Amino acid sequence: MSTTAGTPDPIHPIDPLAALRAPTDPEHDVYLTGTVFLDIIFTGLDHAPVRGTESWARGMGSSPGGIANMATALARLGLHTTLAAAFGTDVYGDYCWESLALGEGVDLTPSRRVPGWHSPVTVSMAYEGERTMVTHEHPAPPPAVRGAPPRSRACVATFEPGRQDDWVGRAHAQGSKIFADVGWDETGRWDPAALPDLPYAHAFLPNAAEAQRYTRTDSPERAVRALAELVPIAVVTRGAEGAVAIDSLTGERAEVSGLPVDALDPTGAGDVFVAGFMTGTLAGWPLADRLAFANLTAALSVQHFGGSLAAPGWPEVAAWWNRARRAADDGADAAGLARRYAFLGELIPDRVRGCPRLRALPTIGFRVQDSAQRP
Repeated sequence: MSTTAGTPDPIHPIDPLAALRAPTDPEHDVYLTGTVFLDIIFTGLDHAPVRGTESWARGMGSSPGGIANMATALARLGLHTTLAAAFGTDVYGDYCWESLALGEGVDLTPSRRVPGWHSPVTVSMAYEGERTMVTHEHPAPPPAVRGAPPRSRACVATFEPGRQDDWVGRAHAQGSKIFADVGWDETGRWDPAALPDLPYAHAFLPNAAEAQRYTRTDSPERAVRALAELVPIAVVTRGAEGAVAIDSLTGERAEVSGLPVDALDPTGAGDVFVAGFMTGTLAGWPLADRLAFANLTAALSVQHFGGSLAAPGWPEVAAWWNRARRAADDGADAAGLARRYAFLGELIPDRVRGCPRLRALPTIGFRVQDSAQRP
């Protein structure tokens, strides 16, 4: 694997696709569309809220959520990301727009502001290793996608039973690689034939529960083998236990364990996993390295709260790799971990400078351009 570190910039110090870029490439690496929420997260609750009482949270943060989780994760890994979404003209919409466009460098050209439509809001409460969420939103305005989406190397989609998104087929016809996860099947049918866009998928990444239901199997390993008969790249995620995958295009099969961490908030971890896997796939890495990198980025994200703003960038990945490399002499487990992630040594320069990442704050009153925490 050749070194793919590009010329550092203040926001994204490494370009993982630098060695592959050509003048005729699409302007965008990744295109995605969906709903942006304002997420308000309460942490440090001792127990679930009790009716008729007031609960106190020791921590609170606000951040863009929904599809913004994926957009931020991709941009922080150095992929040129463009998002088509509706934003309200309220203060919440201002905050989400500025956080993505100014703070993360996400291209919002296909997005639009909608007068009179207020931003959707989700409140998440974390306690006892679980979380409870309450969401309020008015019906979304008409889809932001009109006609063919902009050309891109890849697109992100979420498949839902019985729903076909016309833009997915159009993007596929333009040569974009479709990376997709799947929503929960409320009908209980769990029939792959009910996912009309599945034939367009380059990579399909359900979690273990979803994958086993769709394939009528009893383990992630059997499920991924069944899914590999349907899509070029099948990945089944197993939460903290890691993931298994088959790349039928290269003939590779891989299983990589998760990284043990003290998780603060799992919000958005699945999106960060997909972003890490997409990065490695577009860069042409071996399958096992793609899974390991996806596991690492997801593990780093759950140590912060706030969904999108918990996503790691290359400075955080570099800091983790430097610690793992220094700890390699501390025992067999540490040495094995350093060997598993040795591919990072070819990607990360000796010194990676990056501005501090914007994290979820207890208020949205600080403007992105005025905040000392601007990335």
